[in-house]
Amino acid sequence: MKFIDEATITVQSGNGGRGCVSFRREKYIERGGPDGGDGGGGGDVVLEATADTRTLYEFRHNRLIKAENGGYGSGAKRHGKNGTDIVVYLPAGTVVSNAETGEIIRDFVNPGERFVIAKGGQGGRGNKRFTTARNRAPRFAQTGEPGESLIIHLELKLLADVGIIGFPNAGKSTLIRVISSARPKTADYPFTTLTPSIGMVQSEWGEPFAVADIPGLIEGAHEGIGLGTTFLKHIERTRMLVHLIDVSDIDPENPLAQFNAINRELFLFSDKLKEKEQLVVLNKLDLTGAEEKAEAFEKALGEIPVLRISAASTQGVDVLKEKLNQAVNGTELDE
Repeated sequence: MKFIDEATITVQSGNGGRGCVSFRREKYIERGGPDGGDGGGGGDVVLEATADTRTLYEFRHNRLIKAENGGYGSGAKRHGKNGTDIVVYLPAGTVVSNAETGEIIRDFVNPGERFVIAKGGQGGRGNKRFTTARNRAPRFAQTGEPGESLIIHLELKLLADVGIIGFPNAGKSTLIRVISSARPKTADYPFTTLTPSIGMVQSEWGEPFAVADIPGLIEGAHEGIGLGTTFLKHIERTRMLVHLIDVSDIDPENPLAQFNAINRELFLFSDKLKEKEQLVVLNKLDLTGAEEKAEAFEKALGEIPVLRISAASTQGVDVLKEKLNQAVNGTELDE
């Protein structure tokens, strides 16, 4: 299924049913009074977060969500049928905003959260309701109130404990395959990963945690270049980042070029990302000449801890999982 992380839809609650104008007409009963019933209330549009869906794909073809109108009232004081609510299921992690003003209406973080986005109109009162001592035979009733209509924008941000970031072909997909249950596509060319993947990492040192493979970033991503901001926003949801660097691409003359370029894109996109914890990981240590380039990188980086691994051969992967587990569970990373 194609990953869709943004959609704009219209939600419309049901109109209230019209009240009834009716008079009691029964044989042998004199002076039959008004007996028009009230109209039914319109159905609500309810948003609910769920773990059963991972994308906003269905909203590409379903742009109007409309609840049922309330039924009309009728004689003998019969109340109109209330319109049925409609529940719209969204992936947990969806931010709902007003498409016209940009104001955030609701941020759905946890499955099971519910919110009435459009309240159904109230049913109109029948003429029985308007009977008074002075007006014993009212010949009017209320029309039902109209439902609410709103254009909303849906934006899905992945929910994961750890986000793996880096340039295309840094080995992110291979790494997430090795440490988790996720099975993203892997190949030896840039932009293999076009959709984020989430996998659960099972650890003997603590509770399982979620890791997201964020599609490769390039310079200018914060302005929409390459895969651009489409996936940068997913990084904001993570608790920490694994900054994965292909050691074979390190330039000995400028060892920190890749590292600085990615961080520049993160910081230009969001101030929040400046404070997010990063674990710097050098990948592909199994390749010829990798050790020398790794040493040049670490020397240039200074006192920041660096972990060396090879996702392909699983060298250092267990140590990485332990470091991530420590960070996710609130324990400081060992240096």
